[in-house]
Parts: sequence; structure tokens; C-alpha cells
Amino acid sequence: MRVTIQQGDGEDVIMKIEGKVAGVHVQELQRAWEHLALTLGQRKLLVDLRGVLHIDASARDLLAEIHAKTGAEYLADTPLTKYFAEQARQAVRKSSSLAK
Repeated sequence: MRVTIQQGDGEDVIMKIEGKVAGVHVQELQRAWEHLALTLGQRKLLVDLRGVLHIDASARDLLAEIHAKTGAEYLADTPLTKYFAEQARQAVRKSSSLAK
């Protein structure tokens, strides 16, 4: 797995994730996210999933947490990566409906 942080045009920050995000790699993604969160400020976060091959449940939960905290948008271009993005969005909706 690889995580790359890119300053986009204007106010965008892109967190590009590639490879399989499972097991110990989720912890690596968590550390990258925590570091980015400290410097994100009011900038818009884009999470690029186009290079992701697999995510496990803990990775999905982490993506959902990132979305819930920042309103991040997912960049996805294949049925698989679109599925990963939708799973994370649904996890956010489920947790917010349970909190009510």
C-alpha cells in the first residue's frame, strides 16, 4: 500500500491511496491521515481511491471516519473503487443514524 499527499489546485488536498488496504496497512493509513488532519485546516480533502485494489472492514471504517470528519470526496473510476467509496459513505450514514 502507498499513501501520497498532494496539494491540489487552490484549496484542495488529495490523499492518494494505492494497493491493498488491510491488516497492518490500515494502521499506516491511520498515521498518514492523523498527520494530514493536523495540517488540513479549512482546505477540501479529496481521497483518491482509483489505485486501491482491496480494503478490509477496518479500512472501510477508517475511510468512513475521514469522510465524517472532513466531508471528503472520493475519487473513484471503476466499479470496484466506486463500491469502496459507497461502502464508506454508507458506514457514515449508518453510524449517524444510530447516534440519533
